[in-house]
Amino acid sequence: MPSENTAPDPLEIAPDPQAWAERSAGQAAAFDTIGERYDEAFPRKEGQEERVRRLLDLLPPGAHVLDLGSGTGLPTARQFASAGVRVTGYEISGRMIEIARRNVPQATFVQADILDLKPVDSSYDAIVAFFSLLCLPKSRIPEALSRIRASLVPEGLLCLAMVETDLDDAPIPFLGSDIRVSGYPREELRRVVREAGLVVEDERVVSYEPEAPGAHPETQVFLTCRRGA
Repeated sequence: MPSENTAPDPLEIAPDPQAWAERSAGQAAAFDTIGERYDEAFPRKEGQEERVRRLLDLLPPGAHVLDLGSGTGLPTARQFASAGVRVTGYEISGRMIEIARRNVPQATFVQADILDLKPVDSSYDAIVAFFSLLCLPKSRIPEALSRIRASLVPEGLLCLAMVETDLDDAPIPFLGSDIRVSGYPREELRRVVREAGLVVEDERVVSYEPEAPGAHPETQVFLTCRRGA
């Protein structure tokens, strides 16, 4: 019998299915409405692009990469596909999927939530999650990280980006829609990642000022991690 101090397996913590379905539908509808305007609000993604270039140098020939929260496919899926990497994108928004398939016809895009990722070992050489985990409540981010870890090949890589803040599933107005977002202070983010069995190998912090009206400057934290033993 487990002791009272034993932490529960994040994959076994299930929220109310109806409430989660309603929340996911709301997030998908918001991004459907945003569509192409997302790239207009964030036209400069130098930090993201630099992380992909670094990751490309680390990948083996014939690598398969999963882009979680692939959005319009720009710039990440296109960068990978242009480099000859096999890339699959998961995206919750049907409208974003339509745009991504037009932007990056070489890639495979699946309309799916991050938490639809099946925890099956040895599927992907690398997974990228640029500003997609922040669309989950904090209670489910450890579960997402556990699924990511289980879906990486041994010594596989995860590159993630989060906005440094301290929020938990808070609704914020963005391009005319409300998006629910979460965020961590830097040290807490590293702790959550380590507890999921991922080893942080590299960190980059970028100051970013979106071009969307009313958007505030933000600090972006990029972590490159390796699947631990």
